[in-house]
Amino acid sequence: MAQANTVDAAQLDSAREAAIRSAFRLEYLTLGWMTVEAAVGIGAGIAAGSLALIAFGADSLIELVSAGVLVWRLTVELRHGQEFAESAERLAARIGGALLGALAVYVVVSAGFKLWLGRGAEFSPAGLALTVVAIPLMYWLARRKLRLADTLGSRALRTDAVESITCGWLAFVVVAALIAQAAIGAWWIDPVASLAIVWFLVREAREAWTGEECCDDCH
Repeated sequence: MAQANTVDAAQLDSAREAAIRSAFRLEYLTLGWMTVEAAVGIGAGIAAGSLALIAFGADSLIELVSAGVLVWRLTVELRHGQEFAESAERLAARIGGALLGALAVYVVVSAGFKLWLGRGAEFSPAGLALTVVAIPLMYWLARRKLRLADTLGSRALRTDAVESITCGWLAFVVVAALIAQAAIGAWWIDPVASLAIVWFLVREAREAWTGEECCDDCH
């Protein structure tokens, strides 16, 4: 009986290690895509004067840092165990939450300033292409991360999956704004769309800071 329990424990450890390595692959893909998303989003936003695109790119930059932290956290678990990794991740999550909160304040102030001046943005084909690709990619990443988070019992990976979901919704808002901008040409669409993004930023910041996960839309 003792030998059977030892074999079961070894199989469980092997299965957990395989799940962690799958999580590594997803996070490396996230790191690569978020690098592209941040660079193109911020660059296209600056070129077009689009606050919505700049906010989208800045959020991607913060998620890039978050994915890097999660890679570190998974590495720590492999080397030192799960309990040590979870204590380290809480501090990193709060830092990410504070950055998202600061980004939300920046977007509100900038959008109010643009609305006051009556200043809009130019249409961005690069921004539209980027956000159209981001929607299905973020959905796929989120689903895979949620499954692995359940397998590993990892709050950090589940939070990261929620960030991917948020990124997908942000992309949807930007796509809708860019299409409406091209169709209507109203100057106020960009600052109003950027204010819609603030809701997602605040929710994501609160979840990261408190460790709570509002995942009604996760599945």
